[in-house]
Amino acid sequence: MTAILRLSLAQMTSTNCHAGNIAWLQTAAQQAADAGADMLALPEAAGLINKDYTDALNQVVDHADDPFVKECRNAAAKYGLWIQTGSTPVKGPDGPDGVRFLNHGDMINPAGDIVAGYDKIHLFDIFLDGKPPTGESHRYCPGTNAVMALTPWGPAGMAICYDLRFPQLFRDYAQSGATMMFIPSAFTIPTGRAHWEVLLRARAIENGAFVIASAQVGDHDDGRKTYGHSMVVSPWGEVLADMGTNPASITTVDLNMDEVSAARRQIPSLLNGRDYRFDATYVLGSAAKQNNIKK
Repeated sequence: MTAILRLSLAQMTSTNCHAGNIAWLQTAAQQAADAGADMLALPEAAGLINKDYTDALNQVVDHADDPFVKECRNAAAKYGLWIQTGSTPVKGPDGPDGVRFLNHGDMINPAGDIVAGYDKIHLFDIFLDGKPPTGESHRYCPGTNAVMALTPWGPAGMAICYDLRFPQLFRDYAQSGATMMFIPSAFTIPTGRAHWEVLLRARAIENGAFVIASAQVGDHDDGRKTYGHSMVVSPWGEVLADMGTNPASITTVDLNMDEVSAARRQIPSLLNGRDYRFDATYVLGSAAKQNNIKK
C-alpha cells in the first residue's frame, strides 16, 4: 500500500445545468494536477444540482451517457489523476409517478477507467421545524449495495451525504479493510451547523479511518443554500482540512496512510466488538409499567 496520498479536496457551488459544472471541473482538475495531487475528490451533486424536476428530467441521462461522468473520465486520463466524482443524478428505474433518478458517484483511475460506482443508499427525507419537508425519495430511488473502491492507498468506502448518519455502513466498510471513507455532501445550513463536523469526526474515530468529505457551498441557481466546510479528518479525529464557507476552490493535503494502522493498533475497537442479546422483554415490560402509572 502506498503510504502518502496527496489529495485535492474540492468545494463548489454547482449550477442547474451540466455545462457550468463541467467547465469548473476542468479547471479544478488542472489545479489539482498543478498541486501534484494523486486524487481529486468532488462533492455531492457535482454534475448537476437542480430541484426543478421537469428541467432536471430534460438533462438527466443514463449513467453511460452522462456528460459530467464522461468529462471526469477525460480529465482523469488527461492529468493522470484519480477522481472521486462526488455524485451526479443519473436515470434510474421508472417509478409510479415517472422516471426516478439515482444519486450516483464513481471512482475513476488515472487511465480514465471507472473502478467502482455507488448509488446513495439512504435518502434525505427529513422534517426540520419551520421548514418544508425534504423528500429526496420523491425523485430518487435508493441504492442497494455498499461499495468499496480498490486504490493504491487501500480500499475506499463510498457513501453520499445522508449516509453519514448511518454508522453501521462505515463500520462494515472498516471491518472489510477500508482505510478511507468518501462522504461527498450537500448539507443544508441548519443541519451543517449542528451536526456536520461532529458526525464526520465520529465516523473517523470509531473506525480508525480517514474521512474525506467534499461539500457544496453557498447560493445555488435553484434557490437552495448549502453549508460548505469541505473537510478531511484523520483516523485519530484530527481535522486536517476545513474549507469553511470559501467560494468554489480546492485545497490539497497529504494523508499518511500509516496513521490508519497506528490508530487501529492503539484502539482496536474493530476487533473488540462482541455479540450480545437484546433483552426486549425487559424493555417492553418497563414500557408497560410506565403506561400503567397512576397520576
